[in-house]
Amino acid sequence: MIRVPRHIIAPVSEIPPGGRLIVELDNRSIGVFNVGGRFYAIRNTCPHAGGRLCEGRVSGLVTSERPGEYRYRRVGEIIRCPWHGWEFDLTTGQSWFDPSRTRVRSYATDVTAGSELVPSGGEDNRDMNEAGYRPGPYRAERYEVEVDRDYVVVHT
Repeated sequence: MIRVPRHIIAPVSEIPPGGRLIVELDNRSIGVFNVGGRFYAIRNTCPHAGGRLCEGRVSGLVTSERPGEYRYRRVGEIIRCPWHGWEFDLTTGQSWFDPSRTRVRSYATDVTAGSELVPSGGEDNRDMNEAGYRPGPYRAERYEVEVDRDYVVVHT
């Protein structure tokens, strides 16, 4: 089984709807966006000239079926590079100027309950045993810990 690295980014409450958080993961700058309560992550580098894409303006798309009639769609799902204005879909990383060939890397995200992120004692012992450690005769006093928040997690 291939394990994809996962990175706990922040509590959900720290990235409000319409908000973003730019983080460094595995030596890569990645922007995490909350679009209407769903989280998306994309690489913070525009493929055109290397601009810090995730610092750009978030907007939507204007469509028209006939002259004088306009619709604003996909509000909050499109990001525009601050250097030259190239637009990308936050939900997929696909470009809107050359969708068949140009895209920015996107990453899977999910929201995970804090209680699922706290390792159980069994996992800790297995890792320690594999590393060659064995339990000693003394034990520190322990207290149960409960984490009651949901966290944004990015999978790289």
